[in-house]
Order: sequence, then structure tokens, then C-alpha cells
Amino acid sequence: MNKFISIKTALPGPSSKKIDEKREKCVPKILGSLSPCYIDSGEGALVKDVDGNVFIDFTGGWGCLIVGHAHPRVVSAVKEQAEKYLHTDFTAVPYEPFVELAARLAKLTLGKSEKKVSFFNSGAEAIENSVKIARGYTKRKAVVVFEGAFHGRTLLTMTMTHQAMPYKCGFGPFAPEVYRMPYPVPYRPSIKIRDFESKLLSYVDPKEVAAFVIEPIQGEGGFRVPLDSFLEELKKLSEKYGILFVADEVQSGMGRTGKMFAIENWGIEPDIIAAGKSIAAGLPLSAVIAKKEIIDSLPNNSIGGTYVGNPVACRAAIEVLNIIRDEKLLERAKNLGEKIRKRFLKMKDKYEIIGDVRGIGAMIGMEFVKNRETKEPAPDETKKIIKECLGNGLLIAGAGIHHNVIRMLLPLVITDEQLDEGLDVLENAVAKVDEGRS
Repeated sequence: MNKFISIKTALPGPSSKKIDEKREKCVPKILGSLSPCYIDSGEGALVKDVDGNVFIDFTGGWGCLIVGHAHPRVVSAVKEQAEKYLHTDFTAVPYEPFVELAARLAKLTLGKSEKKVSFFNSGAEAIENSVKIARGYTKRKAVVVFEGAFHGRTLLTMTMTHQAMPYKCGFGPFAPEVYRMPYPVPYRPSIKIRDFESKLLSYVDPKEVAAFVIEPIQGEGGFRVPLDSFLEELKKLSEKYGILFVADEVQSGMGRTGKMFAIENWGIEPDIIAAGKSIAAGLPLSAVIAKKEIIDSLPNNSIGGTYVGNPVACRAAIEVLNIIRDEKLLERAKNLGEKIRKRFLKMKDKYEIIGDVRGIGAMIGMEFVKNRETKEPAPDETKKIIKECLGNGLLIAGAGIHHNVIRMLLPLVITDEQLDEGLDVLENAVAKVDEGRS
């Protein structure tokens, strides 16, 4: 019997249906939703909809809610800041929360180099400005990205993103001077590390490359972890050819892997880190953390924006950092990861549809396949699993170029009991779909 999940109506319920009728008239169909139910309130890892149904949330607002829904400390900080002032634009009238957050983030990055921090509104903006900074510093134009990457939906970041459907189809022409390299992984190896440099040289002159932009663990690409020593090799090549190493930590950062930034798992100091999503508990904020000599080389006001580093979002982000520290969420991510991995591996032993289990810390995913020998992706079955979970009170996210991966983006404040209940729903869904195949 469920302790946390409570489904009282058909899904969607009558109140959600009423809102949906209004939505049909005024919201474009291109903005699809995972859930047909509309939220009324959220607390920690739980979501209550407008009909009183309660769900366990493993999506965390697509990875934005490390500290959960409506954490009381964040809510209090936001209220306190909102009563003082909502906006000035830092380049008009500066404010302390911007400076304090920048100082905190600069100290949290790996390495001895002095860092400085600029803020933006979204992950895509952080990536785009990371490229601008890299180009401005190196005086080079080319950017190297990787198969399976997702970097955003602006013209440049959409170009950098790998997946055509739905992110790129019909939206060209794309930005020039973006080159895509293989992203070697254990489950679907595409290139040997020793061959990577020669492959790079066949695509682009390294002297023209401003930056390698890479997700240490791919998010939308399917929670893919690179082969051992690949990131270290990439760092060596960046130093050899004077190419900046840019870590896209929009999804993997802010403690999800048990480190503040995922790249720390490899002991690498990037030249630039782009952070976002969970940085401000769901408020629009992202950050570019760069070595001082790099970011200070640009002209005054060459980067920025009207709303970047909004004071309310900055104050929320400061509290997020406090919560990560005080509630020991980095350690919690490791513990959650161990529990999830153990359960997923047991499931893999039981259900042939599961081809791979992978990840670091709480950033864990499962890949579903039609056949373990051929590794043929199983997107339809994955969609059925997600739908079955939803119908039984669990919100869970898909991923992957072939739409055949389930990824864990759950809040790190989730309780063990809530985690177990959610995993029970997930396993029941996997079992049902796996049995249905045969």
C-alpha cells in the first residue's frame, strides 16, 4: 500500500481537464507536457495536483530541484529579497546578492586558478556566453562539441546540440564553425581514445578551435558516462593546442553526482564551467565560472543582459548553496546513487529489456533495448514505461538520442521511503512492459 502516492481521480482529473480546455485555446501545441495533470503545490519530492492527486517526482523540474519543491529556506529567502527590491539590472544599480553568489561559486570550483563569475538566465545562455568568452579570449572561431550532446535551443546552442528531432528539425540554417566529435562510452563505443586526436585533426585545424564544450556526463543524451581516461585525454589535447576546456554542468552540476560539479570526479580543472538548472531552486538563473585571466580579457559590457543575475534568483541560489552544505546533500547524492544503482542492477538481472545501467552519484539512468545482443533501442517500450509510471503516481523523465533511456533527476531531499515507493512503481512498470513484449 502506498504511503505517499495518492491517486483519487482518473488522470487527468476534472479540475485539470478544465484548465486543459483553456490551454487548448491559448497555448501552442508545441509546448507539450509530460503530465496531463496541473500542479497545485509541491513539497520536497512530492507534487499535489489541482484534483488532490499526489505524485512522487523523479523529474525535479527537469533537473532544477536538487533541494526539492518549495524548500522552506528558499521560500523564506525569496520572500525576504522580494520585499526589498525585485530588479535594478546589476549594470545599472549593483547589489550584494550578485557579488556574494559570485564569490561563493568561485570558491567552490576545483583547482588553484582564480575564478570570476557572470550570471545569465538559462543554461543555453550560459553555454552561448561561454563560447563567446572562449572566442574572445583565444581569437579563434571554431567550437568542438560531441555526439549525443545537448547544449540548448538558441541558434548557436541548437547547432551544438546533436539531436535533430525535435530540437533542430526545420530550424536551420545553423551557426557555422561547429564541429562534432565522437563521445566514447563503454556501452556503445564509437571510437578508441588513442584515435581521437587523429580524428580531430581530420575535421578541423586545432589552431582554429576556441573551445571543447563537453558535458562530463551527458544529460539529454542519455546519462552517458565517457570511457575511463577520455576526459583526461581531452584536457591534455586542450593544453597541447591552446584550446579552452569548457564543462557544460547545466544538468550534471550543483551536487547531483556527489560532487559540486561532475568534472571533479575526474580531477580536472576546466577553463570555463557553465552551470544552471538547480542553481536557484527553479528560478531563472545560470552562471559562467571562468578563470580570471580569460573572462577579464573581454571588453567592458561585452556580455550581459537586462535580467541576468536577478537579485531574487541570486538570493535563492545563495540559500541553495547553504542547504547543500547544511543538509550534506553531496553525501546524500552518493548514498542515493548507491541505493538506486543497486536496485537498477537487480532489475537488470530480472528484465531483459534493460540493456545498461550507468551514472555517477544520484545521476543514474537505465537504457532499454529490444535485444541485448544487438542493443537495438526500445523507444516505444520506454514510452510505455513512463506512461505506466505516471498512471501509478510517479513522474519520471526519459532521455537519449533514441528516446530509450530513463533518467533520475529526483530532488536530493527525497526520503528513503519516498525513493523506495517510487522505485517500486518503476519496477512494476518495467515488469509489465517487459512481460508484454514476450
